[in-house]
Amino acid sequence: MTNLIQNSRTILLACSAFILLTIAACDKDDSGNCNCDGDPPTEAVFLVIDEESIDNGNEPNDFSDTDVNDQLAEVGLRDALSYFQKNVGKTIDLYTGQVGDEGWHALKTIPNSWKNAGPTDNGSKNFIAAGPGLGGGEDDKEVLLDKIPDVTPLRATGLKMLIGKTVLAIVYDGDVSINYSPLNGSLQGENLGLVAFDVVEVTERTDGSTSSLPRVTIKIRSVDSALSASLVLFANAPVPQSSSEPFDIAPPATVPAAQFVPAP
Repeated sequence: MTNLIQNSRTILLACSAFILLTIAACDKDDSGNCNCDGDPPTEAVFLVIDEESIDNGNEPNDFSDTDVNDQLAEVGLRDALSYFQKNVGKTIDLYTGQVGDEGWHALKTIPNSWKNAGPTDNGSKNFIAAGPGLGGGEDDKEVLLDKIPDVTPLRATGLKMLIGKTVLAIVYDGDVSINYSPLNGSLQGENLGLVAFDVVEVTERTDGSTSSLPRVTIKIRSVDSALSASLVLFANAPVPQSSSEPFDIAPPATVPAAQFVPAP
């Protein structure tokens, strides 16, 4: 009888341990990286990222062509980038370009033409869906993507203001062209697709050129989780005076609190 009780206790303890390990564990890929998103984000900041930050051969990751969908690149491509899709939960670093050739850009103004393009009454979602004139349609796929007001290049201060936020971004195969006075940008050109991630840390680069912008540490999220969140715009992203001013390459000790508004 005593042996039976002891065996029962042993089995019960083993089951309890198994349950606890199962709860604590998350799926991993072949390289041991976590494939779980954690808590789903309540909101995602809408950005555009270009080849200065994510591209095949880019340091510090040396992505392959297939890692970043380079072999699929076309206007309106909205697939998740392969590397990011396969490495949800992994923490990596991204470089963010140079002053005057930034890699990350905030959208602050959504033109009414985007809202009218369809397929929804939300212009940001229409851009993400590559609606007519926004990367899709039979003709003039990019007609609504030139001279977009307030496309704002992010330098050190703006990047640091994003720490702790979830980002959803359309990635471009080339440069996002920026004009100043007034500030506007061209969002025409081939796309590599979509990425989503949490901004973990922003640090000054000491291994680049004198104009290199910070290294940003990110934790990769699934694109689907970011698409299910409320989409917001980075309303108070700092506005550069010109392609060279301010020469904002070192994240300051303190930054303004980031302000976000629903993406219309």
